[in-house]
Amino acid sequence: MSALLAAEPRLRRDLHPAAWWAWAIGLATAASFTTNPYSLLLLLGASGLVVAARRGDQPWAASYRLYLWLGLFIVLTRVIFRLLLGGAYPGTVILDLPSIPLPDAAAGIVLLGPVTREALLAGLYDGLRLATIVVCIGAANALGNPKRLLRSVPPALYEIGTALVVAVTVFPQFAESVRRVRAAQTLRAGSERRLGRTRRFLVPVLEDALDHSLALAAGMDTRGYGRSGDRTPSERRRTGTLMIAGLLGICVGVYATLDATAPRVLAAPMWILGVLLAIAGLISAGRSVNVTRYRPDPWRTAETVALLGGLGAAVLAWWVSRHQITIAYPDPAATPTVSVAVLAGTALAVLGGLLAPAPEVRS
Repeated sequence: MSALLAAEPRLRRDLHPAAWWAWAIGLATAASFTTNPYSLLLLLGASGLVVAARRGDQPWAASYRLYLWLGLFIVLTRVIFRLLLGGAYPGTVILDLPSIPLPDAAAGIVLLGPVTREALLAGLYDGLRLATIVVCIGAANALGNPKRLLRSVPPALYEIGTALVVAVTVFPQFAESVRRVRAAQTLRAGSERRLGRTRRFLVPVLEDALDHSLALAAGMDTRGYGRSGDRTPSERRRTGTLMIAGLLGICVGVYATLDATAPRVLAAPMWILGVLLAIAGLISAGRSVNVTRYRPDPWRTAETVALLGGLGAAVLAWWVSRHQITIAYPDPAATPTVSVAVLAGTALAVLGGLLAPAPEVRS
């Protein structure tokens, strides 16, 4: 038993941040394929369970609660808009409000009017889907180390990756600033008025979060992040041509895929060709960027399991949206139900996250 306990700390390690992002994007993709509130609540529960079990003690790990509040705000906003603009929605009237006439420029829009149960439920379903997507992305932000994620960015994307890392660390840093300022203010007296408390709390939080974000940007700049190497004019032209041709191919392929009247040769073949050209452009651009990696993050079995868990949840949600339409998109007038495929997708999402090793303890 003592030997097992002694080996336990060595078993702890941080999962590759790209694996957490792939897992969370899989859950967000699954949420985009349904408006079933039960399915969305299952995905929310899966993300919350994994975050509670596998997040570390770093500052960004405390940002998940802010995403939950943001999701609640999204749901309430969507329901309120449905309440204000859903007067023409058919169904059982639960609140008969007077309609407000609008000018001819807003023809077809009904302000207020009778509020039906189906209108409120439709707004709730739509808002819950968007909130679930936001919370799943918040789970990736709480689980994955954004600084380690930058080390895995291909050299050609370092300039974009630097800006993205600074951007995604603002919200976690805001959560850490809230914690520090709140702890500091409990140790000193101050104004008891609501306005005074808000000013004493909000100004230090914003200043602290901004200072840390600028310090991160300055530190990354001094270490050479985002700097590209010297390239000859011919290399610039070749890279630019490959990237532009790839983007054009992807745009044409996506348009032809969405337009059933377009020739099929312009659909999948074009966007596949565009992706290949874009990859060739990235490889060409990366050859001129010389970077080194200190202790690169390994990709092991646990990372693959997390990736497959998120991918499995997304694939099953897509299958349900194609073959079980009434379950994926329930009628607001009917009671939603779930199927075995929905439960299996949630189970894959939970297992993919819980089978990851426990994070390292640094405090």
